[in-house]
Amino acid sequence: MVASGAVVRDRTALLCLVGLTVSGFGTSAMWLTAGIWVKSLTGSDGLAALTVCAMWAPVLAGPLLGAVADQVPRRLLLITVNAVMAGLLAALLLVDPGHRIGALFAVLFLYGVSGVLLDAAEAALVARAVDSRLLGDFNGLRTTANEGMKLLAPLAGAGLYARYGAGPVVVLDAVTFAVAALVFAQLRVREPAGAPRRAGRRGGTAAGIRLLRGSATLRPLVYAGALTMLLAGFNGAAVYAVVETLGRPPAYAGVLYAFQGAGSVAVGLLAGPMLRRVPERAFAAAGIAVFAVALGVRPSAGEPVALAASVAIGAGLPCVLITAMTAVQRETPDAVLGRTAAAANSLMMVPNALALACGAGLLAVTDVRLLLAVAASAGLVTAAWLGSDRWGRGTSAPTGRASP
Repeated sequence: MVASGAVVRDRTALLCLVGLTVSGFGTSAMWLTAGIWVKSLTGSDGLAALTVCAMWAPVLAGPLLGAVADQVPRRLLLITVNAVMAGLLAALLLVDPGHRIGALFAVLFLYGVSGVLLDAAEAALVARAVDSRLLGDFNGLRTTANEGMKLLAPLAGAGLYARYGAGPVVVLDAVTFAVAALVFAQLRVREPAGAPRRAGRRGGTAAGIRLLRGSATLRPLVYAGALTMLLAGFNGAAVYAVVETLGRPPAYAGVLYAFQGAGSVAVGLLAGPMLRRVPERAFAAAGIAVFAVALGVRPSAGEPVALAASVAIGAGLPCVLITAMTAVQRETPDAVLGRTAAAANSLMMVPNALALACGAGLLAVTDVRLLLAVAASAGLVTAAWLGSDRWGRGTSAPTGRASP
């Protein structure tokens, strides 16, 4: 925990954490409220579900959007994107009710675009400003902050909506973006200009993907992260079926998610110290194995075990994501770091969205116990593959920066 304290004492790292936490609170509140809002206005479950798709879709363009973070000053990008989103959300309340659904979906799509841009700019800026030995601690604390917001913000958003309607939630989200812009405006970082920026442009939008594919350090971590998030999508799709096997009402899914979030909060605090003590691929593989075992036992062992398994799922799942992003920040040249971070994020997150959709269809014809047993087996195979010597031994120390 000493290193985590060093991260918090680092002005740049602390401001980034505060900005991300503030905007993350508003995002988590809006994520749930948008679906409720559309459902109440249209009565359509399909349109309500599409609100999540609208926010997820821009992740597919991660490498293209990440290139923006390599071609403009990242501090300016963080400030501008947050300020623009604050204005768009405020303007949403001024739209005529007859056009509000279309305007809401447009804003949600831009919400997704802003998320990709902010993640890429923040990852690149932090990698330049924070000691490489502390990147694991920063990414762990970032996970803790994100998961903490996911535990609190949806409840706050739903509560505000139930009592006062959508307006206060939209205002809350706009304010969090505005505050985040003010926080990022306090950053004092020296960024490359001129020649370094032009060098980044010459790499093209696919430079990040090429670097990931060509790196023996990054490739197995990102691929393992993608496979794990694919399995996590099946877990998400199956949550209500798991609740049914426990004999609980659908609202009990919130309890399972709360326990899962608690596991993620805890592992975020431990990730940095663990990455300094064990090889990074061993840490990621152990997390995948814990996730896989918990995934397999959760639907068939009773309520206490299901709750414990939810904690284990939450603790195991982020390990490979934290490890992969830390390695990306450590190994990638600054000129292409924005697009590489965005490419890695896209490769790891898109499978989750696809599996959510596929899992819903599979559950119509497959028992949830069988589906999750198969997913758990695939997770264990992934963990064994990542922990093997096939890709060379993992390392917990920097191995030098790759060339673009």
